[in-house]
Amino acid sequence: MNEQKPLIKFDDFSKVDMRIGYVESAEEIEGSDKLIKMQVDFGDMGKRQILAGIKSNYTPADLVGKKLPFVVNIEPRKIMGNESQGMILAADFEDKPVIFHLEKDVSNGTLIR
Repeated sequence: MNEQKPLIKFDDFSKVDMRIGYVESAEEIEGSDKLIKMQVDFGDMGKRQILAGIKSNYTPADLVGKKLPFVVNIEPRKIMGNESQGMILAADFEDKPVIFHLEKDVSNGTLIR
């Protein structure tokens, strides 16, 4: 069981910008056992490239055409020579990622609160 992280103030949490993005394309990153590179549409916010270490449970085909939750205001980061401009939200279950599914269809870029 994971230990609980320290408490944060609501103002700190409110700084995290989480949005729904539509995965237009996805591909494995050559030489990586974990990474998948996605091109994600966030509506009015535009498109972004996002890398995620979810290859243990998902293939690119599993992701394309799906609307998934992402953090969009995390600093860009270079991973294996590719820039990631966000982070997918996933549960960590039995040391493997599990992505969330929406109950209803919402617009690309919809705010998560």
